[in-house]
Amino acid sequence: MSDQPEKTFTLTNDQTGESVKLPVQEGTMGPATIDVRKLYAQTGHFTLDPSFTATGSCKSRITYIDGEKGVLMHRGYSIEDLTENSSALEVAYLLLNGELPTKEQMEEFDHNITYHTMVNEQLHNFFNGFRRDAHPMAIMVAVVAALAAFYHDSLDIWDPKQREISAHRLIAKIPTIAAMTYKYSQGQPFVYPRNDLGYAENFLHMCFSLPAEEYKVSPVLADAMDRIMILHADHEQNASTSTVRIAGSSQANPFACIAAGIASLWGPAHGGANQSVLEMLEEIGTKERIPEFLEKAKDKNDPFRLMGFGHRVYKNHDPRASVLKKSCHDVLAELGVNDPTLELAMELEKIALSDPYFVDRKLFPNVDFYSGIILRAMGFPTEMFTVLFAVSRTVGWISQWTEMIEEPALRIGRPRQLYTGATERDYVAIDKR
Repeated sequence: MSDQPEKTFTLTNDQTGESVKLPVQEGTMGPATIDVRKLYAQTGHFTLDPSFTATGSCKSRITYIDGEKGVLMHRGYSIEDLTENSSALEVAYLLLNGELPTKEQMEEFDHNITYHTMVNEQLHNFFNGFRRDAHPMAIMVAVVAALAAFYHDSLDIWDPKQREISAHRLIAKIPTIAAMTYKYSQGQPFVYPRNDLGYAENFLHMCFSLPAEEYKVSPVLADAMDRIMILHADHEQNASTSTVRIAGSSQANPFACIAAGIASLWGPAHGGANQSVLEMLEEIGTKERIPEFLEKAKDKNDPFRLMGFGHRVYKNHDPRASVLKKSCHDVLAELGVNDPTLELAMELEKIALSDPYFVDRKLFPNVDFYSGIILRAMGFPTEMFTVLFAVSRTVGWISQWTEMIEEPALRIGRPRQLYTGATERDYVAIDKR
């Protein structure tokens, strides 16, 4: 037992003078939290925090963000360190298990993921039910949820081994499903995964190879995709991760929970942000119009917003953007891309970074700005961008879901509300209204 006295926070009712002491819990890093779980029982009051901007919904050991300092860490390792030295699959192991793997553990994990990349052949029939112009995210939500109908042997969420198998299946199969979704939209045949290729390399091969000719994935593109996967692997309790946890708290199967996360990610304010960057660039049109649109962005009365700059959490800089910026320029150089939209993006970046208005407000390019440019250069249409985000974020979702299921105090998520509707009234017959 610690000799340190319990830290508390005293809350006083100004009208009655009554006070209540609430325990303060501290993590290993970051702000402490005021534990309000017994607040209603003690005071008859709920807390109100729309959009959960000041509420900690859980305890987690997975990801730490310091938005003021521009810090992102997975299990204590900085995102810069991981992208420089690790790989997407090794980061997946780290997020799932809490520690970096030994050589033998990594070989076993790599083998398990590689040999789960195939999907049940009957899943191919699902795609025929969609229109060719269906949004890829609509297909992803449906097909991922349907995995529960095929893999009955790993649905017992209380069995650690079954949880592990489901985690491996999701990490392995979602890239395959994403590639199938892309191929379907292009009217091209599905390409089966290859066990001799790396994780990111295999995904690009499934997306861009054709049966009629040999396709070799560029190491530069594979490295860029691997980095994108690492950078998007997890990001604390964001909208989609919170959705996965809420769905999982009802004891839903992991495939349903990840499908729920994909649905949440679909929103343009979350996973669709990099698509919005490209749409903004198309609206700007030419380099000559950049100053005009920067002025519009400065005008609070103008609805135009500079997409891909600034971040809800990061108030200094987005550390992921710093890492991805180099990959962005490497990819453009490798491909020799002559795309006016991409040239426009580079010019916008240059001008905005020298404008005191954006510099003073720390509105620097974020990860969505650069990832959209990279994916466009690789040849992905904008409607696939959020799908690629889902491929990367699956690792974080399943890690967060696993951590939640293993929490002894697990209870179904049940937020409360401040009711502002009508008070009690009597029913009036329809002929008297």
